[in-house]
Amino acid sequence: MSFAGGFPQGGQNGFILLVVLFVLLVIVGNNYPMGQGFGGGY
Repeated sequence: MSFAGGFPQGGQNGFILLVVLFVLLVIVGNNYPMGQGFGGGY
């Protein structure tokens, strides 16, 4: 899990950040027509 190497507290923080970003993308996809292709399944 080298993607989290830049975070001070290690891999868990990086993973949580990725999950939060993914959830935000899904929410935006549901609320805005631009993102219908991404968030349509949810």
